[in-house]
Amino acid sequence: MDISYILNELGEDREHYFNAIAPPIIQTSNFRFNKVDELRAAFADEMSTYLYSRGLNPTVDILRKKLAALDGAEDCLVFNNGAAAIFAGVLANVKAGDHIVSVNKPYTWVQRLFDVILPRFGVSTTYVDGRDAHDYFNATNPNTSFYYLESPNSWDFALQDIPAIAAYAKEHNIITLIDNSYCTPLYQKPIEMGIDLAMQTATKYIGGHSDTLGGVLSGTHAMMKKIFDSEYLNIGSGIQPFNAWLLIRGLRTLPTRLERINRTTQDVVAFVKAHPAVKRILYPFDESFPQYQLAKQQMKEAPGLFSFYVGAENRQQIVTFCESLQHIQMAVSWGGHESLLLPKCAGLQDHEFDAANPEHQMMRLYVGLEDANYLITDLNQAFEQSGLK
Repeated sequence: MDISYILNELGEDREHYFNAIAPPIIQTSNFRFNKVDELRAAFADEMSTYLYSRGLNPTVDILRKKLAALDGAEDCLVFNNGAAAIFAGVLANVKAGDHIVSVNKPYTWVQRLFDVILPRFGVSTTYVDGRDAHDYFNATNPNTSFYYLESPNSWDFALQDIPAIAAYAKEHNIITLIDNSYCTPLYQKPIEMGIDLAMQTATKYIGGHSDTLGGVLSGTHAMMKKIFDSEYLNIGSGIQPFNAWLLIRGLRTLPTRLERINRTTQDVVAFVKAHPAVKRILYPFDESFPQYQLAKQQMKEAPGLFSFYVGAENRQQIVTFCESLQHIQMAVSWGGHESLLLPKCAGLQDHEFDAANPEHQMMRLYVGLEDANYLITDLNQAFEQSGLK
């Protein structure tokens, strides 16, 4: 399907809602039935019709169709946030006694799921580096039922060989789930590479305006039905109609925003990389990146998130740098219109800072929709204020 058709027309049966250009927000909790047998059929299969907005909702369905098509998937479910999407995708596919292999240092709430929640029900997890596909293969046990991937992740951007891991998993009846938030389906297609469940945090690039949350889980219709009938309805974490409407609005401009972010990122990366205070950058499409060739194979582009290391003598220099920025804001997440910085040492006190530890010297920068020179000027003056050399 052409991307313009997906973003602007797919799922939008305008003749059913007064030929309005923008789809309506069907802000209802409930749907009426004229026939008792129609109601009975809805009870029997809630994914077949509109019964209660905890399950299906017309506004959400427009979004579902578009997101599934972007992923090249048969179907998808949309959640209130990315953590909920991962939680449901994992929980629906493991049972007591099962074993999971996960990339190491996953998203915080994924690690909480694997380390705190699932062990209470007899599910264990082994963490692997994952940059070599054999890390997954070697960690696989007879009871391994699930692989979790993040490629790239959102700090050091380590990649996994997606087709190789997906192929091995299929041979051994192991379900795979990947967090594709960094690339979005525009720049990486995990379903086409054999992954069972492609997840992305719609809060980021899909929404694009830092004003709503969402999580997407795409796969086969059978898999979505399995999750819908159990975890999705039970947890009650489906996205609300107004937030779905905001994400539909965000989708309209997604390609344009990503193109602009990519252009600006190239200029900002070049400036940061050349600055004497910066010892190293991590950006998948920079030739210095350790997995540059794999990145080019699996990804169409690398959007506006990268990390860099400075040569700070103490934590205060990084604090001064961050607090001297006049236009780049300090916050978590990424994918909105605004550029953001996140220093790794924000989780440390002054006495815990170790200048010899590269992670303590690490900062993550997200490039938004501002002009490149506007951001470079701000970074430059912050470097000068901090005394970083």
